[in-house]
Amino acid sequence: MQIITLTTDAGLKDHYVASIKASLYRQLPNAILIDISHDIRPFDSSEAAFQLRNCYTDFPDGTIHIIGVDSEPKIAEASIENNQQNFSPNYPSILVFENQYFIATDNGFFGAFLGDKKPSAFYNYLAIHEHLEMLRFTTKTCLVPLAIRIAKGEKAEQFCTAEENFKKSLLQNPIIEALSIQGHVIHIDSYGNLISNITKEDFDRFGENMPFTIYYHNKTYHLVKISPTYNSVILGDKVAIFNHAGLLEIAINQGANKGNGGADRLFGVRKGDIIRVDFEPAGSHKTINTLAF
Repeated sequence: MQIITLTTDAGLKDHYVASIKASLYRQLPNAILIDISHDIRPFDSSEAAFQLRNCYTDFPDGTIHIIGVDSEPKIAEASIENNQQNFSPNYPSILVFENQYFIATDNGFFGAFLGDKKPSAFYNYLAIHEHLEMLRFTTKTCLVPLAIRIAKGEKAEQFCTAEENFKKSLLQNPIIEALSIQGHVIHIDSYGNLISNITKEDFDRFGENMPFTIYYHNKTYHLVKISPTYNSVILGDKVAIFNHAGLLEIAINQGANKGNGGADRLFGVRKGDIIRVDFEPAGSHKTINTLAF
């Protein structure tokens, strides 16, 4: 049976997700549909890429991922200002990567998802010029039909055009200096946990035994160790861990936004805020007052 995942910015208040699923089931009644998230911030292709990067390896070969985030294409026929100098079209596209299919509009998602990795193939669906009705509710009217064609065994090159380039969303990478890493909060999950773009690999380059201090929300809060689990600290205490994706995460043990409040609310931290790690080699002297953001 064909596994198809759905990632959208449509939310669950309205009928949109149900309509997308109904369209898939009508032609693929035995498909297995899995929701990754429908709470992506509207039009935020980088957030959609973050969610997919953290779970696509759990799926088997042949899985089809539909990403309905900022999905309306930009093509000349539909542009009121198609004579503007900076007009850059984008199309519904299919990415083949690690034996899986990713179907989205080329709005920066693919570049954010891949990072420095290379795809097996990339295709644009240029035939949308002949089907302008697909510009309305594009996830349902275009991305779903593309997924169905792949699921039924058609090759992407039979109805799409191979391309080498795709757009890239702007990603914030950590700044690594001689004795520090400056990163950012790139995601706040439903518990209110602060997930940064600082990786365990970034940490490890400074050595296993070098002391450090993690600062967040300017100088207001800091941590001096990485714990193996949330429960390594007492209930309600702050904790830093490397999560399952190898990203530095700051949380409150059993704190959650539907309970007593997660780390984002209690610490006043928002997406995009700085998280800084200062390392202290043997013989150095450093205090919290030396930090300058």
